[in-house]
Amino acid sequence: MNEIGLRRRATVHDVARAAGVSLATVDRVLNGRPGVRAATAERVEAAIAEIGFQRDLGASLLARARDLRLVFVIPGGTNEFMASLADAIERRSGPALADRMHIETRRIRALDADALAESLDALDARQCDCAIIVASQEPSVQAAVDSATRRGIAIMTLVSDLPGTLRRHFIGIDNVAAGRTAASLMGRFLPQGGKVAVIAGSLHLRDHSDRLAGFRTTLEADFPAVEIIGPIEGHDERSETEAIVADLLARHGDLAGLYNLGAGNAGLVVALEGSRRAGAIRVIAHELTDSTRRGLKSGAIDVVLDQNPDGEIREAIAAARSLALGSNGSVTTDPIEIGIFLRDNLR
Repeated sequence: MNEIGLRRRATVHDVARAAGVSLATVDRVLNGRPGVRAATAERVEAAIAEIGFQRDLGASLLARARDLRLVFVIPGGTNEFMASLADAIERRSGPALADRMHIETRRIRALDADALAESLDALDARQCDCAIIVASQEPSVQAAVDSATRRGIAIMTLVSDLPGTLRRHFIGIDNVAAGRTAASLMGRFLPQGGKVAVIAGSLHLRDHSDRLAGFRTTLEADFPAVEIIGPIEGHDERSETEAIVADLLARHGDLAGLYNLGAGNAGLVVALEGSRRAGAIRVIAHELTDSTRRGLKSGAIDVVLDQNPDGEIREAIAAARSLALGSNGSVTTDPIEIGIFLRDNLR
């Protein structure tokens, strides 16, 4: 640690002195305000990193004329994981008031790009400091994210990312790694190979396309005897997923495995249990919900890969707080680990 860090916590005065600029310039850089040349801003950022300056977010909150306002935009519908995210937000909304943060949750139609874009376009920077969204990759959504950012609203993506846009931060698991993990498990379940059907919610979702990419790459490299059927999109709906699984079972009497990389698992479990082939087909699904717990206990599902919705919301609120208070650089959050659950280790 440098000498300043050993003696005491670094202050904005230390940053200004180290960068050779005024306090007003440091303030502009910290709060993302215009009027600072790029080279000067880079010098300030370098000084911040060098002396280990950390902004006192509590003091920043006290200095504001109003409280922070965060808006979560979460898909509705029958997706149990999205419901668990909304529940986690609700649990943290009350305690957040003590930190002068007002948290609102807006549920929109699942996989409706226009609804999400309209919701973002309706946000007013005077009433919203940061919006945290579960995003799809359609051009209308990407444009709305960039537009909201330019209006002064910090945008964060949750669960599914939008790289290439002006979004400020992403909270979620490494979805390519999740797909690789599913493939590695499936390959070991089926050492002789066989047909494995893949169901996705929507390949317009970056998390689903990333999981599929990781799954395919690992199977091709390490388990070439496994044949992939699909992917088939079930739009994260339980009834549609149930119909897809029932049809797959009817058409493929030799089906050896099934990977549902999206939601709709209530329908998956119903179809498997109704077919009397539950337990004979190796099944991997995502998110530990009531439906996947039931599937693990009954033997219809072998493994569930989980991403801890409560942990995601905790990290999202912390990152949003930092962004809304003017963090101009990168935001650091704890990684969201991939949990692996079998019937044997259900908590």
